[in-house]
Amino acid sequence: MKKDQFEQLATIIKNRRSIGVAKMNGKVIPDETINELLTLANWAPTHGRTEPWRFFVYGAAALKQFGKTHADLYWQYTAEDKRQETTYEKLLHNVDNPSHLLIAVMKRGENVKIPQLEEVAATSAAIQNILLGATALGISSFWSTGGMTHSHALKEYLHLGPDDIIMGLIFLGYTEELPKEGIRNIAIAEKVKWL
Repeated sequence: MKKDQFEQLATIIKNRRSIGVAKMNGKVIPDETINELLTLANWAPTHGRTEPWRFFVYGAAALKQFGKTHADLYWQYTAEDKRQETTYEKLLHNVDNPSHLLIAVMKRGENVKIPQLEEVAATSAAIQNILLGATALGISSFWSTGGMTHSHALKEYLHLGPDDIIMGLIFLGYTEELPKEGIRNIAIAEKVKWL
């Protein structure tokens, strides 16, 4: 039984792939399914049970509004000589094909004994739980840190604290694209030292 569970989990992990938003087809994921994925996130490991992960969930009309807001923030807070119409349009339309967008945040707690790095790691584990759950359900995902993800402007828009960190934009949707074969550039034996 345990070996079967391991094999199922290994298959899901090995088959997880990022699928760009342009390859998503607009088919809607039920909100109940999104809640199931968020429940998986909530079971990530966490030092001191701080559970620092937070998620802003955008679907339907809210998703389109966020695309406009994201593009406008880019235009407003990017120096005039660095702004590009193509980037504005990309941010505006990144939301056209996904079903949902989750903005993942590391919410810094008050326990200063817990290093920030551990809170970032816990939130990353929560995100990975979502990505693996999505893969198991045949849902495409894309974890993006582009656009204004790491900007003060987006943090302010979301009313985050100074020590909170936006970990990324998680786009979820469906696609007809077949996932690409997985590639690792360095064999695990070269990354491990047995003592």
